[in-house]
Amino acid sequence: MRSLLLAAAIMAATMPLAHADDYAGGAIKSMDTAKGEVLTDANGMTLYIFDKDADGTSNCYDSCAEKWPPLAAAMDAAADGKYTQIARKDGSKQWAYNGRPLYLWQNDKKPGDVTGDGVGGVWHVAKE
Repeated sequence: MRSLLLAAAIMAATMPLAHADDYAGGAIKSMDTAKGEVLTDANGMTLYIFDKDADGTSNCYDSCAEKWPPLAAAMDAAADGKYTQIARKDGSKQWAYNGRPLYLWQNDKKPGDVTGDGVGGVWHVAKE
């Protein structure tokens, strides 16, 4: 029994973590999913990009933002390499990757869900 516990402990210690890396002070992580490695929020919820956005500008407001909540950035959040913030119309800040605003999807229910990928042909999982 002791050797089984030891083997299990060794396996757990050597298995890769679900979140490979932390970015933007931990606000953004990466995680392996059915769509490969994707960017997630701090809770492991998949992040998405929107084809109709322009670099540094969100075009998802009102009912769009209700379905696709922007990944909020604290007003004092600091940029971290390719991870920056954009200003939204209401003055709030949103995280962006390579200038592309990042969003969550209302229908993803648990960490690792990727149900928003391909919605409307304009939403895609965010990948590094």
